[in-house]
Amino acid sequence: MTRDGGTGATGVDPQQLWLGPAQSRRGRRPAFSREAITATAVVLADSEGLEAVTMRRVAERVGAGVMSLYSYAPDKETLLELMVDHVSGELPTTPAHTGDWRADLRAIAQVQRDLMLRHPWLPAALSTRRVPGPNTLAFLERALAALRPTGLDGTARLEAFAQLTAFVAGHVAHEITQASVARSPDRSAAEARYLAAVAADGHHPELAEVLSAPGRPLTPDATFSRFLNRLIDGLGTD
Repeated sequence: MTRDGGTGATGVDPQQLWLGPAQSRRGRRPAFSREAITATAVVLADSEGLEAVTMRRVAERVGAGVMSLYSYAPDKETLLELMVDHVSGELPTTPAHTGDWRADLRAIAQVQRDLMLRHPWLPAALSTRRVPGPNTLAFLERALAALRPTGLDGTARLEAFAQLTAFVAGHVAHEITQASVARSPDRSAAEARYLAAVAADGHHPELAEVLSAPGRPLTPDATFSRFLNRLIDGLGTD
């Protein structure tokens, strides 16, 4: 993202971002901090969506000139990195291993889902994010420890965690979309009529059989648990 909020290949230097100073040391003491700027951007994204987060909007909310923000976050790409790691601080990091790695992974996936539902912009931000910050790394440590009893090697454990996170992000994005559809009864009814017509046309026997089968619980929690269990059951084999 460029400074005006557009897309650009600016890149993020992880050492400079996470291991460098959090604020400029030049001039007089600033009236705000990188933490405050990031928290303000998170609140804006939570209420208005990721598209609303621009350097100008954030500057207005913290009461600063937009140019003064660039020493903390030189572009929106960097700000997104800070935002993702900021909300990742809400994730638990203390080991809570039960001895059942499948149960531990279910718990990890559930807290990820809860986090993404609290911050609906997060799945989209994760799809382009590349640089784990300190809060993200702390949660990664917990997940890798939970995966150790699987017997997977280090690379496979990283891949398994990435796969789990990608599943949760994709599922939450779908949940949010479905919740929006559910708030429009006319649209839901139209989709149901369409599928019924397709199933009855004789050209889609597999779909017709599926739609005529006894239904399973379709609550968001039940659906998430079913899909998650299928994913986790496949992680023990490599």
